[in-house]
Amino acid sequence: MSDGHGSTPGTPSGWASNQPPPYGNASGSPWTAPGAPPPQQPLPPPPPPQQPHGGQIPPYQSGPYGGQPYGYRMPPPALRPGIIPLRPLGLGDILDGAIKLIRSNPKTVLGLSAVVAAVGAIPVAIGQSVVLAEMGADLNGSGTPDGSQNVDFLSQYGGTLISYAVQFVAVTLLTGVLTRILGRAVFGGRTTVGEAWRLTRGRIPTLFGLVVVSALVMLLPLVLAVLLVLAVISAGADFGSAFLLTAVLGLGFLAYALFITTRLALAAPVAVLERRGVLASLRRSWTLVNGGFWRTLGILLLTQLIAGLTATLLSLPFTLAGTYIGFFGGASTASQISTAILIAVGGTIGAMITYPFQAGVHGLLYADRRMRAEAFDLVLQTAAIEQQRQGWVHASADDLWDPSITPAGPGPSEQAGRGAPWSPS
Repeated sequence: MSDGHGSTPGTPSGWASNQPPPYGNASGSPWTAPGAPPPQQPLPPPPPPQQPHGGQIPPYQSGPYGGQPYGYRMPPPALRPGIIPLRPLGLGDILDGAIKLIRSNPKTVLGLSAVVAAVGAIPVAIGQSVVLAEMGADLNGSGTPDGSQNVDFLSQYGGTLISYAVQFVAVTLLTGVLTRILGRAVFGGRTTVGEAWRLTRGRIPTLFGLVVVSALVMLLPLVLAVLLVLAVISAGADFGSAFLLTAVLGLGFLAYALFITTRLALAAPVAVLERRGVLASLRRSWTLVNGGFWRTLGILLLTQLIAGLTATLLSLPFTLAGTYIGFFGGASTASQISTAILIAVGGTIGAMITYPFQAGVHGLLYADRRMRAEAFDLVLQTAAIEQQRQGWVHASADDLWDPSITPAGPGPSEQAGRGAPWSPS
């Protein structure tokens, strides 16, 4: 029945009776205007997650419902102005940084390494040339003069011992000089030979002191072990007991040598970069290795393996040629000189590559231990940002490594080294 306004009972006021319902048609389906496209169907529910590999749901899935969550951002890469990223280093960062140290400043690094390598290789080359000449004479049936056994012993082992002593001293000094170069190369700066020597020569007495103290610490237990074995043999012990005692003492000394070498491996970088004395550098190295002994030992052993294989491959052609000439040269003076030159050249080429690599690993291990124990990476990042703003690496970047100058030295709290930025002066 109409109320006079065109509406029917039960309909709201203002709606004509011939209009469709406001929220749908008579069948209850959503109302659409004539000619309008059909409404968009809602998305189907997401499929249930697959559970491969024993029912474990993978963290990220492909497809419209997989991938990263909304708002996720990858962390920005660490700042890398020089040979390493300024963050705690992994094994690959350390080995790559040691190689980049050589490539970033090849004239200075390889030039210094070649001089040190030649000084260490010449005594070995002379001794081996004499031994090869005498072995060649015996092989050809010409015989050797009286007393040749003494000559063999002195030429073979004497030259090797002298070479090891020279290498121990020279490599320690080279590590100090190259560590100074590395301290600048971390920020992308370069150092000339003259500047590196000028910055390091004041630390030469400390480096020599490190050589002497380290040698005493290493050799004193060895001497005591040898004296003990000789005392047991002189007391009439049988061969089996003497051999067993020698094997036990040898294994014990090997473990001791690995432990001491690892603990004191960072003493040379500390002496140069932090300008500490001999005993203070040894104590500082001992402290820095705390909490990372096995990792440091593993990296040092891997470095020795890589360096040994590389040196052998580089020197092998020269060693083979020198050995051939020494055997079949008739023990003449010319053949001995040629043999010595070839062996020395091979040893120099191999060592001039491996010495800076080893020194770089030691220096980067020192930097890594400080970044892990003292949040030193934040100080390096602040300095690198300031240097990028200025457009050059300031010479005062060398002072960054001194804990008495920079705020990120050893302190009661790690956070104490995170608050104060460094600015070059």
